[in-house]
Amino acid sequence: MVMYLDENRIRGLLRWDQLIATMEEALAEFSLGRVLQPVRSMLTIEEGKRYLGIMPAVAEDAMGAKLVSFFPGNEGTGVPTHSAMILLFNPQTGEPLAIMDGRLITEMRTAAVSAAATKRLAAPDSRVLALLGSGVQARAHLQALTQVRIFAEVRVWGRTAEHAERFAKQHNIRATPAEAAVCGADVIVTATNALEPILKGGWLKPGAHVNAVGSPRPGWRELDDNAMANTLIVDSRDAVLKESGDVILSNAPIYCEIGEILAGVKEAPVSATTVFKSVGLAIEDVAAAKLVYSVAHTDGVAPAS
Repeated sequence: MVMYLDENRIRGLLRWDQLIATMEEALAEFSLGRVLQPVRSMLTIEEGKRYLGIMPAVAEDAMGAKLVSFFPGNEGTGVPTHSAMILLFNPQTGEPLAIMDGRLITEMRTAAVSAAATKRLAAPDSRVLALLGSGVQARAHLQALTQVRIFAEVRVWGRTAEHAERFAKQHNIRATPAEAAVCGADVIVTATNALEPILKGGWLKPGAHVNAVGSPRPGWRELDDNAMANTLIVDSRDAVLKESGDVILSNAPIYCEIGEILAGVKEAPVSATTVFKSVGLAIEDVAAAKLVYSVAHTDGVAPAS
């Protein structure tokens, strides 16, 4: 029987500590060349509003694919901008194992990857976190990054001031203008669908670390050229050179993939001002789905046809 897991069941199975560790392993395996995965195929249905992504991946112990819809036109409507389904297969026999909702997995694995990067790249004594963006990914990053650093202060900015104020009240943090949020911050997250830069390099303190996870199109940007001139680490060289406007339009040199640091192939530039640009990889989704499937079995979740 093929297991089916909806978002509510997945929410009860995923834990941040397990997911972060799983992402570390998956990214290391990817950068060591032990994962079969093409760059995501993205179908443009309506430019700027509707896209469909196809993301297969095969590792030694996991095989599957995600279909993800990216509808930035949904922003502000109450309907998620990202929806997804993941199919998981047995990599030894090819048998289907599970079908599961992928929206929450996408949300959490994105933040878990940033947490893995922050653990390696941010100063150990980081105390101030700035969130540029006040939506789903801002919330997920607030949860994930507090697993790897202890923040005494958290600031948030949003393109809609009312939304940022509401987010700040919900999480007992402070809403500020973008520059005020970033100045003096040790760790910064950019999680928007901005078309033009919202983060200026001149705002960054020396040694700050940026997790740039938004604006996932080749013509869109969140960071200006000055910000991108810092030490750049990515999730996948091939993927960012196809999908990330921040990397493509700035022509910024790539220091390494985060998986190379996690695998011990490259040294983490801890004292440098760093930018981690991630666009999201299929192996992250498949590895996260495998984790969900394994925990479900351990917890005795019954399969459904």
